[in-house]
Amino acid sequence: MSTREEVIERLTKEGAFELVTDTSLGYPIKVYRNAPPSLRAVLEGTRAFGDRTFLIYGDETLTFKQHFDRVASLAHFLREAGVQKGDRVAIGMRNYPEWMVSFWAVQAIGAIAVAINAWWTGAEIAFALEDSMPAALLIDGERLERLASLLPGMKGLKTVVVARREGQAGVGIDFGTAAGRPAGGLPAVEIAPNDYATILYTSGTTGKPKGAVATHRNHVTNIMNTLLGGAISRGMLGDFGPPPADAPQPAVLQTFPFFHIGGMSGLYVGTATGAKMALMYKWDPGEAVRLVEKHKLMSVAGVPIVVRQLLESARSSGADVSSLIGIASGGASVPPDLIRQIHKQFEARTMPGNGYGLTETTSAVISNGGPDYFAHPDSVGRPVATCEARIVDDNGNDVHSAEIGEIWLRGANVIPGYWKNPEATEAAFGGGWFRSGDLGYRDSEGLYYVVDRKKDVIIRGGENVYCAEVEAAILEHPLVKDVAVVGLPDPEYGEQVAAVIQVADEAAAAKLPDELRTSLAATLAKFKIPSSYKLTEYELPRTATGKVLKRELRELFARRG
Repeated sequence: MSTREEVIERLTKEGAFELVTDTSLGYPIKVYRNAPPSLRAVLEGTRAFGDRTFLIYGDETLTFKQHFDRVASLAHFLREAGVQKGDRVAIGMRNYPEWMVSFWAVQAIGAIAVAINAWWTGAEIAFALEDSMPAALLIDGERLERLASLLPGMKGLKTVVVARREGQAGVGIDFGTAAGRPAGGLPAVEIAPNDYATILYTSGTTGKPKGAVATHRNHVTNIMNTLLGGAISRGMLGDFGPPPADAPQPAVLQTFPFFHIGGMSGLYVGTATGAKMALMYKWDPGEAVRLVEKHKLMSVAGVPIVVRQLLESARSSGADVSSLIGIASGGASVPPDLIRQIHKQFEARTMPGNGYGLTETTSAVISNGGPDYFAHPDSVGRPVATCEARIVDDNGNDVHSAEIGEIWLRGANVIPGYWKNPEATEAAFGGGWFRSGDLGYRDSEGLYYVVDRKKDVIIRGGENVYCAEVEAAILEHPLVKDVAVVGLPDPEYGEQVAAVIQVADEAAAAKLPDELRTSLAATLAKFKIPSSYKLTEYELPRTATGKVLKRELRELFARRG
């Protein structure tokens, strides 16, 4: 049997996944010779799926043909409204089918899709709009309410298209009208691999959000890496041919919001592979389980808390979710106990997966899955074929195996920089290597591990405490549903370790802190064990993309003493 490395070498030597070296950016990166040149080309390829079911939203369904026709219609409407190649088009709405149509219409005309966080307030949305200066707004009724007062003062705005408006009249054109006229095909435009495709704004936890600009090559590389992953799995079994023509249609539950890089990746990978995709108005574990059971969905991806809630809902309801053969998690540190839970609950029939990446790397560039994940559930895996990874010290020097340092990344997935922000671009991407801000290490087998965000490391009495390690240990306790570890100021040690824990029953967990101090002593050094605890029956505060808002948790300790 061939090793994984031998399979990758064979697949990337020639054929669909042939890799070549590109030096056009001033440094070498590996690129796919035969990849589609743009997302528009990916869209054109979906015409082959015809009347196959594509999108499911509530009682609504949309075939690939219907989707393409609406995309073509909206693309022509935008061009007629004056939107040109390189113009920004802001998309702000829930995960409606209209989000998908909007995204592909923008890509079809060579414009740049600005993904607006649907959780943002009007002021936060206003910042992104002032920064990107879109030529068009494609929004839903909820966003229209928040933005109505801003619209008259927006410079350069040529049109507003509103989906699912709730009685608001007189503003913009209805989405159904803009995307409902017959169109023979897409408007003519030439798009190059390094043309800009999207702007996604970072969370802005340490200041104003930065607009991460990604190219068509960035996104297409992400699609190709995903397809290569499937080919590697087949190659490990001795099958080096294309997927069988009669293979079942992929069927996916979409949980990430489309304005998040995880959601956007799911959007275009699902489109490119001809998948059936079930969308949700908002995350609801019970509804998710119902969709899996009803539509025989085969895979789901989400942040760890979403996956954990899905498993709990399936277990408590007794629903038949045996169709799931893939459960992937990312967007936050994945606790090892979650992987064991997947293994046990699905009796090893379902393969878990984990991807490490950021908005700036166009989703996952290091991945772990299948048997390797069961064997190393605390690892994020190995770099994808197009990505180079380094672990460096504070001076930018490579560290030895098993030493902790900052993760640096380079490759065709890594974006060129931030929109209108040369200083931040140079600081993060100077020299071609993206400085992730994450701390991790590489073991002797080439597996990578992420231990914490560099800015979140707790330094207690001169010793480094990595929150992810402590959180993973706490999650082993059966009464713990969720946990976040933060550092608090301490006059003697500089910082102390504190934990906020969501429990199933706060009364039953009254003795939990004492039990944890005892159990953690067997797995953690004394200085890593939290000295302060807060228990709650409520979910921990999170961003729209599932990251815990640790600033709010620190304020919780400050308010309550």
